Amino acid sequence: MSDYLKQRFEADVELVPGGGGVFEISVDGRLVFSKRELGRFPTEDEIAGLGSA
Repeated sequence: MSDYLKQRFEADVELVPGGGGVFEISVDGRLVFSKRELGRFPTEDEIAGLGSA
């Protein structure tokens, strides 16, 4: 996933180790996707629109 984000958005991507199945995407410090809240991973199509959400 981080490679996709780096290539698609030329983004600085940081993997932060965690536990409990937490997977979140933040853009400029703003949470834009939370697996914990939705109970699933995002699709690549969803990720494409997250920065403008």
